[in-house]
Amino acid sequence: MTDSYHILAVGAHCGDLELQVGAIAHKYAKAGHRVTFLHMTAGEKGTPPDMGVETYRQQKIKESKEAAKILGVETITLDYKDAELKANDETITHVAKIIRELKPDFALTHWVHSMHPDHEACPQIVEAAWLKAALPGFEINGLEPHGMKAMYHSENWEDMHGYEPDLYIDVSEEFDIYLEALSKYWFIMNSSSFRYYDYYRALGTTRGCLARVKYAQTLKYPTGMNVIKGPELPKFPI
Repeated sequence: MTDSYHILAVGAHCGDLELQVGAIAHKYAKAGHRVTFLHMTAGEKGTPPDMGVETYRQQKIKESKEAAKILGVETITLDYKDAELKANDETITHVAKIIRELKPDFALTHWVHSMHPDHEACPQIVEAAWLKAALPGFEINGLEPHGMKAMYHSENWEDMHGYEPDLYIDVSEEFDIYLEALSKYWFIMNSSSFRYYDYYRALGTTRGCLARVKYAQTLKYPTGMNVIKGPELPKFPI
């Protein structure tokens, strides 16, 4: 492999990234690229019956590690509170610090419109942190500036207002492993409010039909940045 990338996926809650880009992440990880899942919160307030918020937080972090091991990715969960995520300067600087530390080439995150405020905050945080991490004028813990190449939005059932895919990634070979990773999450397999496992299995099939492959996951360019100029196709995604 000539070029190796580091992909940083940023999600609002443990489980979001696995659902949205788990198969894509596994595709790149097994091809030798580095993939990191950054969960802004654990998503701890959707607690199962008879379980407290802190207990469920620890369970979700444990589930995220189990899923990450299956997918071959790294995982980090920050201490922000579920349903209280804000795109403020403190949070943006924190993520900018992580970008400078990890030096990713690309970022994946939620689409900009969502019924969940945490999801809407994520792309705002990532975009602002991308700029702050890249500008030499910002001093962040003595770390060298680092600019990423691009950012992409991923598909989530709660973020569908205005989401029209630009990229269909063939994940036919990765889909069974993806489903295995999803099965590690209690809420994906047991939620009474939404059939997560069934939906994302069906979504992979539907997107695959449109892409003329067995299974696919999609990405979207940021609005205003979906014009690619150059003599060849971009190297990411593959």
